[in-house]
Amino acid sequence: MAATFADVRHYAGSEQGLCVAAVTRADGSVHTSVVNAGPMAHPLTGVDVVALVVRSDAVKLGRFRETGRGSLTFRRGWRWVSVDGPCDIFAPGTTDVDLPALLRAIFAAAGGTHDDWDEFDRMMAKEQRAGVLIHPDRIIGQP
Repeated sequence: MAATFADVRHYAGSEQGLCVAAVTRADGSVHTSVVNAGPMAHPLTGVDVVALVVRSDAVKLGRFRETGRGSLTFRRGWRWVSVDGPCDIFAPGTTDVDLPALLRAIFAAAGGTHDDWDEFDRMMAKEQRAGVLIHPDRIIGQP
């Protein structure tokens, strides 16, 4: 069934961005995990993407890096929408983008709030968190 980026915005906003992330393992099987993600404008191009913050030691970050692609599925009851496409990774030491500002923006896009953004920035740096932005090549679902 046809779905749009407006559907992605709706589903992501309806439960603070809770969704399932899927990436392909080296053997072709699928690795999934539950994450928080949200729609936002790409920091360099302004195009619509869906973004999540990932720990540096997370298996999925390595898979995003290796395959260059990912999928996210947001669902509410029997209704759902999925985004699939190539991804950009913004990690410590690998980008000229203001990484703390980007991670804050991703966190907020996924429905997060924080009382102390300086502490948030310290924790993200300590945990070497990265931002993963998925370009929606394909949006499908039953919205």
